[in-house]
This record gives sequence, structure tokens and C-alpha cells, in this order.
Amino acid sequence: MLKVNEIFFSVQGESSFIGLPCVFVRLTGCNLRCSYCDTEYAFYEGTELTFDEILEKIKAYNCKLVEITGGEPLLQENVYKFFDLLLAKNYKVMLETGGHVSVCKVPKEVVKIVDLKTPGSKMSKKNFYGNLEFLDSKDELKFVIGNREDYVWAKEILAKHKTKSKILFSPVWDELEAKQLVSWILEDGLEVRFQLQLHKIIWSAETRGV
Repeated sequence: MLKVNEIFFSVQGESSFIGLPCVFVRLTGCNLRCSYCDTEYAFYEGTELTFDEILEKIKAYNCKLVEITGGEPLLQENVYKFFDLLLAKNYKVMLETGGHVSVCKVPKEVVKIVDLKTPGSKMSKKNFYGNLEFLDSKDELKFVIGNREDYVWAKEILAKHKTKSKILFSPVWDELEAKQLVSWILEDGLEVRFQLQLHKIIWSAETRGV
């Protein structure tokens, strides 16, 4: 059983998989309270579903790319068994996690997107930097940046902690102008991938289930 907030079919709005059709399984629960959180409804809302019930909903969309997100999905112990089940059924599996829970038990085949919390999130002290040791070239390390302080902090973290993963920089929606973040990246010659939240551009920041 897993407590599920929502299951929906959309295009990937972030990561190097941006634009690809994907089934999203959003799990309930999070023990962080980031200042820019856009999924507060996932803190508590949800329904207990069996693995078979979740799989039936996923299969209905006829899509082999599945992302497990939240909330913080790694707070539910059964999620690890569900990763194994999806992989056994030949799904391409992605995980979006907040960076404060160890990913050591996540199967190697799962594409891990670890969101390191910047100072502007008010949650940076919760980061578990040991996670960087478990990331390889297929995985992704994400920084959501709201101001210059966040940007400088992210640069310092990357200089201090080496990682084999892809690096993603994105601006906090409606807080930092995209062109400002891009200009900083180009000025410093950073080898990072700039991204916007595509789903918020296509629909709106308030639209759920997309």
C-alpha cells in the first residue's frame, strides 16, 4: 500500500526529460516546508492504494515513463518495493526527491532527481549531502534559485561537492526573472542546464494534475 495524492498523465515539465509524455504518481506527505512550495496540497491529502490499483491506473495511459514524486516520496517505506515492481515491468522510472532523505536504498536503475534546498527555501539546513555519492551520470541534481544569494550558494556547493550527475538550475516561479538567472550562468560559464517549469507555462502555476 501507498498513500497517493494523485496520478495523472502529462508531459515532463522539468529535468532533462522535459517535454516527454509521462505518468506522474504523486505520493502524500512531506516533512519540509519550503518557502516556494507549489504542492502543499500533497502534505496531507491522499488515498491508500494497493500496488495493483496504482499499476492499473498507470497502465491505462499506455506510457512507459513514470515519475514518483510528492510531497517527499521516500518517507513511505513501501515505495522501494514499488520501484522494484515498476522496473520489473519494464517501466522507465524517475524519482523526484527533496534531498534530505537518503537515496541509498533507491534501485540504481531509477533516475534520481535530487532537489538540494537553497537558503531561500528556508530548508537548506535539512540537506543530506551524502546523497551526492549515490548519483551517477543518468541522475540529476536540481537547484531552485530565488535570488543572487541562492545562486552564489549553489555555485559554492558545486565547487565543494563533486558529482557525476547532471546539474539543473531553475528560477523560483514569479520570484526571479529567467533572463537574470541565465545571465549569471553565462557570465560565470557554468556547465549547468537552465530550465523553466514547462507545465506552468503551458497551463498555469495553479493548475493541478498537469
